[in-house]
Amino acid sequence: MGDRKEARDAEFQSFVIGRWPRLLRTAFLLTGEQHAAEDLVQSTLEQVYVAWRRVGSADDPEAYVRRVMINAHARKHRRKLREFLAPKDDQGLVREIADTGDRIAQAEDRSALLKALAQLPPRQREAVVLRYWEDLTETQTAEAMGCSVGSVKSNAAKGIAKLRAIPGLAAMVTQGGRK
Repeated sequence: MGDRKEARDAEFQSFVIGRWPRLLRTAFLLTGEQHAAEDLVQSTLEQVYVAWRRVGSADDPEAYVRRVMINAHARKHRRKLREFLAPKDDQGLVREIADTGDRIAQAEDRSALLKALAQLPPRQREAVVLRYWEDLTETQTAEAMGCSVGSVKSNAAKGIAKLRAIPGLAAMVTQGGRK
């Protein structure tokens, strides 16, 4: 029995080590604050650890964990906790290293994107982050958000339309695409 628990713990630890950066990035984009993102990921992983036997045997454990994280974030938001996606003082933030194929990550001024995301309502922000930043399919995004594919399409389209309406952001993305 102890060997199975040790194997399960090792499997969980391997999962956490491999997924931590991506989970933290998603949490930061949802919460807008480094410490809140770390708290969200840690509380999510606490919940997942208790049920790791079921989670680890799921078809897509990462999708399961992402869903738990989004639900936890939604519960906090329902309690009317204020979130600031672009903190006034970002000295303590850990900077993400840009992927070579990620145009948004290569943009010179990421703070403009974060400020723009902060202006979106929570469900639109979730849809945009999961669909376009995490590059999930509409079906995966719907599963993660606990809604229909139509809701994902609607929220993502509205969110993207609002982002496109911000002149400075549109210019930044256009310039980033020309490089």
